[in-house]
Amino acid sequence: MAGKVAERRAALRENLVLIAERTIADHGLTALRARDLASEAGCAVGAIYNVFGDLTDLVLTVNARTFHRLGVDVTEALADAPQDPVEQLVVMAQAYHRFAAENHQSWRALFDVERAPGEAAPDWYLEEMGRLFTYISAPLAVIFPDRDSQEHALLTRALFSSVHGIVLLGLDEASAGVPSDDIDRMIALVLRQLAVSQE
Repeated sequence: MAGKVAERRAALRENLVLIAERTIADHGLTALRARDLASEAGCAVGAIYNVFGDLTDLVLTVNARTFHRLGVDVTEALADAPQDPVEQLVVMAQAYHRFAAENHQSWRALFDVERAPGEAAPDWYLEEMGRLFTYISAPLAVIFPDRDSQEHALLTRALFSSVHGIVLLGLDEASAGVPSDDIDRMIALVLRQLAVSQE
């Protein structure tokens, strides 16, 4: 009997994740509501909280899957990238832009999810995020081999933040700061300055 209960719980969990993933992709994070989820999943609202602590836990699960899909896209882009570390960064950043443009609502949910003040994301979630930073970290270690580990970590995050900002402004229709057609070119211009700085 216990085995069947665990199976039903696992099936409900997967179904809720798939429904939430589709809802966020189609309508954005703000469209995710417990009552709507329960109705589509064919369960009571309370059953959602028997599987997930709250809706934030559900969103984090969806976001971890989004991070994974982003990592797959970056990996595929890198397969054809030049050996030059700066150009690898350019390829990765442009793949990030494409993913954000093609999966806009899911991508926004990665950064719009709310947590209580001071509450850290779970370790499994941070690990999924951390895998993405390793893509940036490796070529940066080649470009700046003399940086200590703390500076290297800060530089990795700073570079990600810079690219993210360009993409965010470019895809934000309310902002005229970055023309969307110029996002890839702007990313390349910024990143190629790393090569110039080493000459």
